[in-house]
Amino acid sequence: MSIYGYARVSCKDQNESWQVDALKKFGVEPENIFVDRLSGKDFNRPQYRKLLRKLKAEDVFVVKSIDRLGRNYTEILEQWQILTKKKRVAVVVLDMPLLDTRNKKDFLGTLISDLALQIMSAFAQIERDFIRQRQAEGIAAAKARGVKFGREPLPRPKNFDEVFAEWKLGNISARKAGKILGVTHQTFLKWTRAAEN
Repeated sequence: MSIYGYARVSCKDQNESWQVDALKKFGVEPENIFVDRLSGKDFNRPQYRKLLRKLKAEDVFVVKSIDRLGRNYTEILEQWQILTKKKRVAVVVLDMPLLDTRNKKDFLGTLISDLALQIMSAFAQIERDFIRQRQAEGIAAAKARGVKFGREPLPRPKNFDEVFAEWKLGNISARKAGKILGVTHQTFLKWTRAAEN
């Protein structure tokens, strides 16, 4: 039997050390801790997938909280089934003692665990939905204030008009025109669309 830990943060600049410290305190060896720096919207995460392949029956899978496992209600329930039924590993959610499958072998214990899992998974998804809503509202408010998103368009070079004319006549390809102007042919074609409007 081996004990494995899983930690997740949503982006590269977030710090997962509080999760890793909790996993180590539980008894997970550092080499058995897998960390993803990706959104919890789905389970297409490289370190989670790698850990899933390593897990064997009777191993212990430890995570700090259910939202670190994921933020999609349906997929959390599906992964829980894969872990506990298909892989036959014990799952321990440190922040929720009810979600420790090592102790809940009887019917009542399993029922309580399943109910707690459904409630906590729902909260994880609701929180994700709130985050997305706040982001959308923030972006809308910023746009209303005139904030522009995305990169500034590249200014067209001085010799664009003559290269454009050569391209229009069919004397050069878009790729060749882009090379002459020092940009990709996609950028050149974008400029041509703007010039033709």
